[in-house]
Amino acid sequence: MRSPGTFNPRILLLSGYDAASHRRWREQLSAMFPDYEWQNLVLPPRFFRWRIRGNPLSWLNEPRLQESWNLIIATSMVDLATLRGLHPRLAHTPCLLYMHENQFAFPVSRGQNASADPQMVNLYSALSADCVVFNSGWNRDSFLAGAASFLQKLPDEVPEGLIETLRDKSRVIPVPIEDRLFADRPSLMNRACPHLLWNHRWEYDKGPDRLLKFLQVLEERSVPFRLSVVGERFRSYPKAFDRIREQFGPCIEHWGFLESRDDYDQLLRQADIVISTALHDFQGLSMLEAMASGCVPLAPDRLAYREYVPDLSRYESHKENTALEAEAAADTLEKLLDEQPLACPPEAWQASSLAGDYESLFQHLIKAGSGIS
Repeated sequence: MRSPGTFNPRILLLSGYDAASHRRWREQLSAMFPDYEWQNLVLPPRFFRWRIRGNPLSWLNEPRLQESWNLIIATSMVDLATLRGLHPRLAHTPCLLYMHENQFAFPVSRGQNASADPQMVNLYSALSADCVVFNSGWNRDSFLAGAASFLQKLPDEVPEGLIETLRDKSRVIPVPIEDRLFADRPSLMNRACPHLLWNHRWEYDKGPDRLLKFLQVLEERSVPFRLSVVGERFRSYPKAFDRIREQFGPCIEHWGFLESRDDYDQLLRQADIVISTALHDFQGLSMLEAMASGCVPLAPDRLAYREYVPDLSRYESHKENTALEAEAAADTLEKLLDEQPLACPPEAWQASSLAGDYESLFQHLIKAGSGIS
């Protein structure tokens, strides 16, 4: 992508909670820009509260933080402000903060105690960074709105203009979808018995109880379907999944995590409709991947889905009423089956389409910092 003889920047990428989507994104960047010299510092995705607050301590004696870099890229779980304070060399290196998610819009799960610490880490990191990049407009807007609400609750001595400062340094560049997923395939769905795909993490915030209720409504309406429920599963997971498997076993095509990426890609090409029931999704990689592979989406009218899911495929959002939302989702599905819409691959999210945005931003930040020793 870069012309021969050009200077190859040294980039250090910090991933403070290296979950699957974060790992995938950083690996994509190094693949998209192979002429750059990439180094990664990563911490495993466990012990969330310790990770988001403790990563500067975990990396305190890391030799690579004493080296010279042309650009630092940190994920939203990194306490960038503290790192730049503990390592003076970083204070003079351009820093980009990439927000896969933000703690102002992240729901607190049952059994968790609300804490301002993760929000403060996000806020201080964003103020410390030279540029803040969000993976969706919804992520950016919910961060700015959440930060504004948070600051209003503080008792005193809050500087004016913080939100404007953050807005001015913010940009939206999504996590790319690999070009290879944008494959041609027959666009007509199976209207008689559509293959429904739910491909999200098996956690409460992805709405498995809403999926269960939606499937029950389809059964009540005598709408036939085949079902695949896949995605990353953890040792502890919501009981709604067990109920879905028990009640709809005869309809199930695939169940559980697919170890093989090839098998997963094949499933994306085989399914007719990809479903989200999520209560939070900052970008929606699983939806975008399936759409790129030819699936027609079915998603609630909220979150980042408004940015790429067509109006016809979005059902009314009723976050406080699961039963009403399930009826709305079933109504929308029946309309999709009647109208037989074409696939709508999200071409603007394609890696080859986004590479230029990433490159120009990297070069801008590196150039801005090139005069600093």
